[in-house]
Amino acid sequence: MTPNELFNELFLRFLLNAGFLLLLLRGVYFRVSQDRDSLFGFFLFGHGVFLISALMHDVDISMGFAFGLFAVLSMLRYRTESISIRDMTYLFTVIVISLIFAVGPVGVLSLVIISVVLCAIVALCETTLFAPRTTVRRIVYDSATAVGPENRDTLIKDLESRLGVNILEVEVGEVDLIRDSAVLRITSSVNNKLDS
Repeated sequence: MTPNELFNELFLRFLLNAGFLLLLLRGVYFRVSQDRDSLFGFFLFGHGVFLISALMHDVDISMGFAFGLFAVLSMLRYRTESISIRDMTYLFTVIVISLIFAVGPVGVLSLVIISVVLCAIVALCETTLFAPRTTVRRIVYDSATAVGPENRDTLIKDLESRLGVNILEVEVGEVDLIRDSAVLRITSSVNNKLDS
């Protein structure tokens, strides 16, 4: 390949990488998590991974080495910051997409197909078809006598009417008989007024 053809190939891969990072981060991640700082960081991190991997591509390194290098660098960068499992997964996916576009040994069409499938899997995982959205809350209930196993249905109905949520699970924690209260851990559907 001539230097001009190499540049054209690199530029096309760079544009496709940017497009799929936009699709993944702006189209899927930002819809669920409105964290602009993480969106910014993941997007630029992906471009950094792509550029360094593409420029080191002529140096004889394997895909495994390149992935390991950026995995270690990302862990060093984010180890001091509290990052959720979801954000860590998106970071991992950004690294994967950027690496396959930078040093993937297949043609551009194959890279596009792989990236479309990967983004579709992530989008599917963010839907309620994959897993229902739930939230867990800890509350103090004002009746220790009402939390017994024989009163479970009554307890759930009372909590649903008082909180306006669809309760999926109730776990009883500490019970204080002197204050007539109990700590409950309730799991409820996300689409309720408690989460708005």
